[in-house]
Amino acid sequence: MAKKSRKQQPGGTPATVALTTAGTAFTVHSYDHDPASASYGEEAAQALGVSPDRVFKTLVAEVDGELVVAVVPVAGSLDLKALASAVGGKRATMADPAAAERTTGYVRGGISPLGQRKRLRTVLDASAGAHATICVSAGRRGLEVELSPEDLTALTTATVAPIGRT
Repeated sequence: MAKKSRKQQPGGTPATVALTTAGTAFTVHSYDHDPASASYGEEAAQALGVSPDRVFKTLVAEVDGELVVAVVPVAGSLDLKALASAVGGKRATMADPAAAERTTGYVRGGISPLGQRKRLRTVLDASAGAHATICVSAGRRGLEVELSPEDLTALTTATVAPIGRT
């Protein structure tokens, strides 16, 4: 039987297709996204009834000219110096949103660390290890996937480092 391409998977996103293809256990959670919401991540945590320290946002930064993905709890923020250090760089800044969208294939507020158009180096905040499961974007606003931090690390070949601040 032939594998279905990403576009042939009904209702799936590249992130959920990647998880399914890898045989990874995950749960999809959806909610009605409010376009007026100030924070996509906090909105997700509240809508899903999950603690904000278990919902992780996917941010794209530029470290010494290279785009890098940082996955940190929505309850805090990204420490750019720590991110640069985690990937052996000197200086990190937030990436241009248009470049992040173009490179990952996702829209802002729906960027997933999984199933990106161009696979970027990924750093997962070390606090993820304190939880049996965490939630990350499934590739669309209003759609989250819940999986183990170990599975996320393996699928993205992420470096785990303390890159978040509270």
